[in-house]
Amino acid sequence: MTKLKSLAVAAAATLTFATAANAANIVEIAAGDDRFSTLVAAVTAADLVETLQGPGPFTVFAPLNDAFAALPEGTVATLLQPDNKDQLTSVLLYHVDDRNLTAEMIPTGSNYFKPILQTERMCITKDDSGVSIADGTGSIANVVIANIKADNGVIHVIDKVLLPGTRPACH
Repeated sequence: MTKLKSLAVAAAATLTFATAANAANIVEIAAGDDRFSTLVAAVTAADLVETLQGPGPFTVFAPLNDAFAALPEGTVATLLQPDNKDQLTSVLLYHVDDRNLTAEMIPTGSNYFKPILQTERMCITKDDSGVSIADGTGSIANVVIANIKADNGVIHVIDKVLLPGTRPACH
């Protein structure tokens, strides 16, 4: 975890100095919140900082640190290794949609959504209990905080890391 913490601290420092004069984009919001330090370290390791600071629009389903900690032991450390950058990038891009998709814009019921990771789909369900997302493993993430607005999109905080795989059932 020492490497993860040092990556997160370096990323936060770089982002703070590089973008202090600008309004808050998705990366700046995540870097400014300790609950996303693992996500920020992963985005940095995958060289996606500049992309997610771009004009967007982006919708990011942002897993909390606890969501990363719930992955099998060693998964995060393995993904952060330089040899696994492509796999890490795929996992992260599975969390990003190329629209500014607020919770109000998500239709009621279950619908397929296409993340930036072009070959994959996720199933987003909206009902009276909230918004949930089925990933490629069939696991379900819940949106625990919706509609954190950024200059280049919106963040929805989720309680599980979404993993690509087979197309989830969406009914």
